[in-house]
Amino acid sequence: MIGRSRTNRFVLLEWWRSIDRITLGLFVALLIFGFVLSIAASPAATYRLSLSYSFYEDKPFFFLKRHGIFAVMGLASAIIVSMLPINNARRLGVLALIGGIAVLAVLPELGMSVKGSKRWIKIGPLLLQPSEFVKPGLIVFAAWMFSVRKKHPEFPGIIILFMVFGVLIFLLINQPDVGQSILLTLCLASVVFYAGLPMKLISALFGVSLIGGILAFQFLSHMRDRIISFLYPENLAATQTGKALQTIANGGLFGVGPGEGRAKYNLPDPHTDFIFAVAVEEFGFLLSVGLIVLLLAFVARSFRNALHLNDYFSQLAVAGLATMIGLQTMINLAVNLNIAPATGMTLPFISYGGSSMLALSFSVGLILAFSRKRPGAYGFGVN
Repeated sequence: MIGRSRTNRFVLLEWWRSIDRITLGLFVALLIFGFVLSIAASPAATYRLSLSYSFYEDKPFFFLKRHGIFAVMGLASAIIVSMLPINNARRLGVLALIGGIAVLAVLPELGMSVKGSKRWIKIGPLLLQPSEFVKPGLIVFAAWMFSVRKKHPEFPGIIILFMVFGVLIFLLINQPDVGQSILLTLCLASVVFYAGLPMKLISALFGVSLIGGILAFQFLSHMRDRIISFLYPENLAATQTGKALQTIANGGLFGVGPGEGRAKYNLPDPHTDFIFAVAVEEFGFLLSVGLIVLLLAFVARSFRNALHLNDYFSQLAVAGLATMIGLQTMINLAVNLNIAPATGMTLPFISYGGSSMLALSFSVGLILAFSRKRPGAYGFGVN
């Protein structure tokens, strides 16, 4: 018993010595920031839902409690994944991709329909969105394919990768989920770019994506209506982004104070898609810029580690996962600022959403696992 206790202490000590504590600290700070903002957004969200569903009456902090549970689960999962050796972490990422594809395939039959889309599957008390987990899975799989191809040029890694990508896009459009399809395409294009493949391949990927976007606009009525209403709004103030802009304007530089926001009660999804608008209203523009800086610092630190890693697979995986988090951040902020049409994309680590929180925390765990300090992992002189 004593020997086992000493072994556990040694494992934890070795993990603490080898982990990038700055990346871990930024992650924990973002989780805390998200919980604080959930305190502000949760009452507004439950108020709007109580107008339609009596279940939410007298439960102003319903989403706050669940957000806290998912944040703790996410932190625990990130730490557990970060303890894994590189090979096991890679296997776990690939398994997430395979499992996600399997669940996406059965969603038309077993999935739950919400707002006209079958994107969720109920597992016990949880509603999970498998598309959230295939994003880090695809990035890890792509990094693996390119690393194998580098060692064995005859290996058809690119063909296998794009076949899997094509299946994923088909399953996502079938839901339909255009937003995740776009983000997935951008993430794959970034890994292809980091891998140093010819620009003509990247251009071909964007060309196919452009054709897919045109076809989606032509045949998916909800997407067409959303883009048209964004480009030619009849009444901007009545749209989701219009209300978000009003909520942001209401905050000014220093905000109206914690719990004092009123515009947020008119805002759809203040706890998910538009939590940044709530942040600006209650805490002001200056503090909200601090939130953006914190997110960018996490992405920049991950890129810094990726640049100094010696292992080709780890380089691609860490850079790709950091790009995914950065792109999702930019898309969410663009929607809040009326630069892009609403996509349903959450603000990483801040918005309410169990699947998003768990999948992003899983991504952080992979980043920490692939960037741990090991003999020969980093270039000379890098701490």
